[in-house]
Amino acid sequence: MIEKLNIVKQRFDEVNDLIIQPEVISDQKRYIELNKEYKDLKALMEVRENYMTLSNNMKEAQEIIADGSDPEMTEMAKLQLEEAKEAIPALEEKIRFMLVPKDPEDAKNVVMEIRAGTGGDEASIFAGDLYKMYTKYIESKGWKSNIVDYNEGTSGGFKEMIFEVTGEDVYGTLKFEAGVHRVQRVPQTETQGRVHTSAATVMVLPEAEEFDVEINPKDVRIDYFCSSGPGGQSVNTTYSAVRLTHVPTGLVAQCQDQKSQHKNKEKAFRVLRSRLYEQELAKKMEADAAKRNSMVSSGDRSAKIRTYNYAQGRVTDHRINLTLYDLGNIINGDIQKIIDELQLVDNTEKLKENSDVF
Repeated sequence: MIEKLNIVKQRFDEVNDLIIQPEVISDQKRYIELNKEYKDLKALMEVRENYMTLSNNMKEAQEIIADGSDPEMTEMAKLQLEEAKEAIPALEEKIRFMLVPKDPEDAKNVVMEIRAGTGGDEASIFAGDLYKMYTKYIESKGWKSNIVDYNEGTSGGFKEMIFEVTGEDVYGTLKFEAGVHRVQRVPQTETQGRVHTSAATVMVLPEAEEFDVEINPKDVRIDYFCSSGPGGQSVNTTYSAVRLTHVPTGLVAQCQDQKSQHKNKEKAFRVLRSRLYEQELAKKMEADAAKRNSMVSSGDRSAKIRTYNYAQGRVTDHRINLTLYDLGNIINGDIQKIIDELQLVDNTEKLKENSDVF
């Protein structure tokens, strides 16, 4: 373990030196990548220091016990040895997880898209519930979210909601939320009191940087139109809303959230760039999932991942057979416990794949 940590320290020292080089600073893409690597390695260095201290304490204690000339020192050394022996295995496990190669996408911000599926008005209401759940979770993490585009449901909620999320390691945290979410409850619109099953699809796209995806302006058709929905006097009077169509792929992105046409255009381009990037990423994920037979990271967007059952007050994540009887808190934004379990399963799978490294 010490040998591996020394290799990591060597790389940390290299990166530490590289990020202050003028030629690296002038290359934005490389500078951002190295800064991310520096942050990850710095966290490992802190754990390495703790591990080295414990290892040295253990070695020192063993030497004192072997000498045995001072009974009082020997007694203290035995306590020191016991403490080190207890702490080291857990620390080694932590280091193994930290040494698993990180997905380079994990540090990215995201564009989230929630769309009502089967279930009519109730599906739109459920899509609205999911949006509230995510915004409360985002708030609890200290992240920021802002709406890009939306289409309201006829009885509440949303037929479609697109929003950006910015913060630290956003994609690495939210990527497991992508897929079909299902709700089982008596709808507000139901007079007979029967339980209905409705669904909404969640997509989580890593936000692409300009250097990740190059879009030829000639390939994009730009349409301007009047915004709809709430927004003050400028709504329906100025052509501030923007729709972009990427002609080669047929992908469409639009934004009508801002009063400024320029800001809407900027946001729409970010969404379009992310959708193009995600298209390529989805192919890679599908290939990886097939290779890994992974339970949690799949390229299949139509996979039913979670059920929210109101009658029983339970939430079930079907990928890892996790059932929690805490629907009230979960739908109120307390989804960290589910994300933690999904990340643990994913990390364990990666650890098995990289077992030869350790």
